[in-house]
Amino acid sequence: MSKMRIAFIGAGNMASSLIGGLLAKGLDAAQIRASDPGAETRAKVAAEHGIELFADNAQAIKDADVIVIAVKPQAMKAVCQDLRPHLKPHQLLVSIAAGITCASLLDWLGNQPLVRCMPNTPALLGKGVSGLFATADVTAEQRQQAEQLLSAVGIVVWVDSEAQIDAVTAVSGSGPAYFFLLIEAMTDAGVKLGLPRDVAKQLAEQTALGAAHMAVASDVDAAELRRRVTSPAGTTEAAIKSFQADGFAATVEKALSAAAHRSAEMAEQLGQ
Repeated sequence: MSKMRIAFIGAGNMASSLIGGLLAKGLDAAQIRASDPGAETRAKVAAEHGIELFADNAQAIKDADVIVIAVKPQAMKAVCQDLRPHLKPHQLLVSIAAGITCASLLDWLGNQPLVRCMPNTPALLGKGVSGLFATADVTAEQRQQAEQLLSAVGIVVWVDSEAQIDAVTAVSGSGPAYFFLLIEAMTDAGVKLGLPRDVAKQLAEQTALGAAHMAVASDVDAAELRRRVTSPAGTTEAAIKSFQADGFAATVEKALSAAAHRSAEMAEQLGQ
C-alpha cells in the first residue's frame, strides 16, 4: 500500500469515499491524483482531501500504478477510448462501473490488466462490500492492490467467474435498497399499530442495525440466529409464520433473480 500510486478518473461520491478511505488508512495525499470534467467537483475534492486534480485524464494517470475508472456507465466507452493511447502496459485498471463487462472494457482500452468491481452504497460510510473479478493478466501483486483499494471502504470478496458479478449485483450491489424497503414497511406497520412515526422509524432502523451486527459477529448462520429468537407459540413465531405463509423466501429469490437478469441485460446494452 505504502508506495502505490493511484489515479481516479471521475471524482464523484464513490471515488471521493475511496480517496478518503485510503488517506485514513495512511496513504499519502501525494500518491493520489484524480481527474474530473467539473471544476466545482475538482475544487470540492481538492479542498476535502488535499490531493491534486486535473481536468485532463491523461495528466492524472501519468506514473499511476492503479487507475480507477469511476465514471457513469454511459460515459465509460468514450472515457476508455480517450485513455487508451496514454496507458502503459503494466498499469492496472479497476472499473467500478455497474454493468460493463471486461470484454467491453478491454475492447475499448486495449489489452490491460483489469479488475471489475461491484461496490455498494454503504461504501460511502466505509461500511461497504465489494465483489471483485480479475482478468487473467492481473498479477498476484495487482490483486492485492485492488483488494487494498476497495478495503478502504469496507470488505472485499473475490469471485471466480465474471458471470458471478451479476449475482453480486443482485445480492449486495442492489441489496441496501431491499433493507430500506423492509425498514420502510416495518415503520408503516408500526404506525398502523399506533406508534408515532418517529418512534416506529427509530425502532425499525435500530433493530435492522442491531440484527446485522449480531449476524456479522455470530459464529452461527442467520437461520440458526432466527431459530434462537423464535420461541414456540410466541410473538416472533406468529410473525415468521405469517411471512412464510405468504412465500417470503420465494419473493426474495424472485426479486434477486430479476436484479441479476437486469444486470446481464444492461451489460449487453452498455457494451455496444
